[in-house]
Amino acid sequence: MIKPEYMAMAFIVGILLGGLFFFGLWITVKQAIASKYTALWFLASSLLRTGLVIVGFYYMAQANWQRLFIGVLGFLVARSLVIWLTKSIEQKQKLLNKNK
Repeated sequence: MIKPEYMAMAFIVGILLGGLFFFGLWITVKQAIASKYTALWFLASSLLRTGLVIVGFYYMAQANWQRLFIGVLGFLVARSLVIWLTKSIEQKQKLLNKNK
């Protein structure tokens, strides 16, 4: 059985990796829209984000499927958090633009 502190660590690492991945995706989309090199932005960002997440999960799981599973749950929680945060940021920006 996996220790509770390892489960908590795996969940937190999963949240951090998910936050990095999905917030990086949001920034990439924002930057790529305004860039001449849209495909380069998406390619470089995709490779960097995916590579960091794979390496992070590899070192976090340490060949233990329970840690990997809990880390993926944290990753999915981070996805929901980033969606919620970026929607609220965009809504605030729309309100500011309306008031101008």
